[in-house]
Amino acid sequence: MTRVAAVDCGTNSIRLLIADAARRDGTFALNDVVREMRVVRLGQGVDATGELAQEALDRTFAAAADYASMIRDQGASRVRFVATSATRDAANRQVFVDGIRELLGVEPEVISGDEEAALSFAGASSVLPSRGQDPVLVVDLGGGSTEFVLGDASGVIAAKSVDIGCVRMTERHLLTDPPTAEEIAAAEADVDAAISQAALIVPLERTSAVVGVAGSITTITAHALRLPAYSPDAIHGTELSITVIREAASDLLRMTRAERAALPYMHPGRVDVIGAGALVWRRVLERMAEVTDGRISTAVSSEHDILDGIALSVL
Repeated sequence: MTRVAAVDCGTNSIRLLIADAARRDGTFALNDVVREMRVVRLGQGVDATGELAQEALDRTFAAAADYASMIRDQGASRVRFVATSATRDAANRQVFVDGIRELLGVEPEVISGDEEAALSFAGASSVLPSRGQDPVLVVDLGGGSTEFVLGDASGVIAAKSVDIGCVRMTERHLLTDPPTAEEIAAAEADVDAAISQAALIVPLERTSAVVGVAGSITTITAHALRLPAYSPDAIHGTELSITVIREAASDLLRMTRAERAALPYMHPGRVDVIGAGALVWRRVLERMAEVTDGRISTAVSSEHDILDGIALSVL
């Protein structure tokens, strides 16, 4: 048994997983000890300015200091800290790297989109039933980027990270509350272009099933299920038709921020960006139905994602 800690610092949130890892049938399985998420919006304004804002850094460092205490208290012997889209894009990312190193005593890794995609696939596939050699598409919808990863039992076949995410699309296009038809059309044009870019690398038409991960997708699932509160157990592994997901996503997109804030399963830090996340997920699934001639008609939500992949990678 090995106790490991993984930190995933994205554009919208910073998350911690402390888990005990045990080898089973030649692979490692994780047993959660601590799973924590804080919305710090590290990517605030990065799409426009190209730099991490000082107030965003302060929020992130405060959360990282808390995580450092938890890691010490729980006695994790191996730690890996990964930063993704917002930090990749920032000209002043060294300030972030130096601050995290001082707080946690580990070198934060600003990983490429391709490595982010591979870790997302590893995390999602580690807890889902195997489909053998039938390729599965994992879609990781983050704050600054979205990863498309096609893989099977042997591993990743192809992957592409594209710059569409709930924070980036909100800041770039969805400025009105609720967004106007013109804003939605502009955002959809960006999303369509990004999907087409991903399709040049990832053979989407080979997909046998779609798995969606990260907070936007799980929140859309919670909305489709009309849960009385956010419940990872109720969400994980849920398979819904694209029609149902489209209706839930469209509903979230046309709501006001106040209406979204009143939903019992809505995290406060996701209220202002979930409309953009819903737009991206809706369009991705519509395109998947198109490229597979309707063969893909459902999608599965997973609560396990890149955070699990990071923890597994240190083993």
